[in-house]
Order: sequence, then C-alpha cells, then structure tokens
Amino acid sequence: MLVAALFPQSYALGLPASSNSLATPRRAGRALLCAAPGGDDILRSLHTTADAAEEQQRRLHRAALAAPASSSSSDGDSPEVHLVGVGPGDVELLTVKALRLMQAADLVLYDRLISPEILSLVSPSAAMLYVGKESGLHTRPQEQIHELLLQFAQSGRTVVRLKGGDPTVFGRGGEEMEYLEAQGVRVRIVPGVTAAAGIAADLGVPLTHRDFADAVHFLTGHAKSGCTTPLGERYEWAKLADPRATLVVYMGLATLPELAPALIAAGLPADTPAMAVQDGTTASQRVVAAGVGDLADAVAAAELKSPTLIFVGSVVSLLNKRDDAAAFGDALTEIKTRAAPVRVLTADGAQALLASVGAREGAADERDSRVEVM
Repeated sequence: MLVAALFPQSYALGLPASSNSLATPRRAGRALLCAAPGGDDILRSLHTTADAAEEQQRRLHRAALAAPASSSSSDGDSPEVHLVGVGPGDVELLTVKALRLMQAADLVLYDRLISPEILSLVSPSAAMLYVGKESGLHTRPQEQIHELLLQFAQSGRTVVRLKGGDPTVFGRGGEEMEYLEAQGVRVRIVPGVTAAAGIAADLGVPLTHRDFADAVHFLTGHAKSGCTTPLGERYEWAKLADPRATLVVYMGLATLPELAPALIAAGLPADTPAMAVQDGTTASQRVVAAGVGDLADAVAAAELKSPTLIFVGSVVSLLNKRDDAAAFGDALTEIKTRAAPVRVLTADGAQALLASVGAREGAADERDSRVEVM
C-alpha cells in the first residue's frame, strides 16, 4: 500500500502517478507511511524526476573523471555501417538508439525474424533489402551480404543492418564487422535485447537466482556450414550439465532430440525443468514446459516451429510457481500463450519519442555545462 499512501488520488482512479511532479500524500496516507519502519526516511528521500536526473548527472560526471573520454563521433568522410539489434520481437524492447538509426537510414538490410511492427518504424524514405535466412533456404549467401554492405557503405549512404535480438549473439555480426573493417569501413554495433534475456523476462523466469543458478550458458544448436561434427561431440557436456547453471540453446529445435540425451548422459537429472519457447515476446508466443528428458517429445507433439529457444535449468521451475501449475516432477507438458497484450509503437509515436529524447539530451547538455567539476 506504499503507492496508495504516496499517490492516493491517482491510485483511487487507477491511474499512474505523474512522472513530472511529486503528488502530495493525504494526511492519512502520510501517517500510514510514517508509521511503517523507515517511513520518515523514505518520505525525506523522495524527489522529482528533474532532481533525480540532475543528481545522477553529478554522480556519473564524477565517475567519468577516472575514465578517458570515449569518442563516438565520426570524421564524416569514412564509410560506416551500423549493425543494429532490435530485440526478440516485442517492439517496446527496441532501444532508443536503434530507433533513431532506423529513422535516419537510407539503406536497410534486414533479417527474417524481425517483426513487421518493428520494420514499420523504419524511415519511409529508406530503401529496404531482405537478406533473411532459414534452414535450407538462404535468400543470399553471407559472402554476398558482406559485399552489399561494403558497396552501400562506400556510396556514402547511411547503412543499417537490422538483426533480431543482439547482433553479436549468434547473429553473425562479428563476421560482418571483421569483413567490413578489413575493407576500411567503420562498423558501429548497437546492442539489442538478446532473445534469452527478453523471453525469460517476459515469462518471469530469471536466468540467474541465488537459490537456483549462479551461471548461464548460451550455445547454438545450429553448426557452422560445412561442420559435420555431431552435436554430441561438439560441446563439453559435463560442464553444461551443471545443476547450478541455466542453459539456453539458440536455434536448437532440430537438435533437441540429441541435446537432452547428451545432458542426461553427462549427469543432469532427467526431471530438470526445461521449456521451449516459440516466437518469444510476440503475440504468437507459445511455450512448452516439461522435464528435460521429456521435452523433445512434448515439443514434437505441440508441433512448435522455428524460431524456438530452449531453456534448461532449475530456474524454469519458477514458471510453474508463477502460473500455479503442477510440479515439474510430474513431467508436466503445457502450452501457454502470451496473455499480455502487445503494444505497438506507431511511426508518429516513434517520432514523438525521439523528439522527447532529443529535448532531454539538450537539457542535459545545458545542465552539464553548468556543473563545476571538483
């Protein structure tokens, strides 16, 4: 009831308290808060968003003194390519920087897994080129994508390479960066919310938890082209079968029947909680949960399709606790769909957001010029 005590009018109406000013609590609310342990101290510590921004500016300014200033500006002559991650699918997980570059782009090369809602936020004047890949069907070989990026960058245009999730987490962003920089093209990487983090958060499953897991392993079930080594021989399964770790497998749908036996053979209990998530963070999200030993059969029965992410580890048990479902010890198989509505950021909304951010950055710059460094 702390929120009700601080913002009684907004709380009564079912509305969020204003982010621009601090609502004045009613006497009863203030008395209730003061009666709580530490209530007086909390009240004295509350401040407005403007105060918070100014105080944080001072904190970060002091911290920055020990580190050399980074250069983020270009000389304006060298060709550039922006490798931009757009997250796992939910448009609201876009970063502001990704959105700004999408709005400024002249040429955009985009992948298969980028949602239409995100693509609709790219500048209407940008030229778009689809270079997506899926199992058994590559519209363009990676070598040709490298060459296209190079040619477009050398033309002097603003080139954006859009990738789902994060561009350097199983997204071949590192390969594209190496090729372009070897040709004298500067590459700027804009990180995105990787699928493991975005999907786990959406389902309320923490990747780490002091009671369940103190390590996370990301691996891919899809080998590099030409690799004939079986999945069972590709990894050190004894390390991956750690009951105190969370394992996340990207592009692992096809190799799931090999994955589970390898983990169990390495010592991981067959009833270890696991889940497979198709189309994570989108309106078409589906989740199959079972013990790792039964997950492959459950996924096959549910007919999940790519893209599907696999999670294995004790933290997955929190999915059931949150949904009040049966224990994983009963080899639960369950299909869940995304209950929360997916918000769509419109082009007009994107422009307004960027304008708001630009105004705040200008105010911060003005504030920064008045800050005296001691």
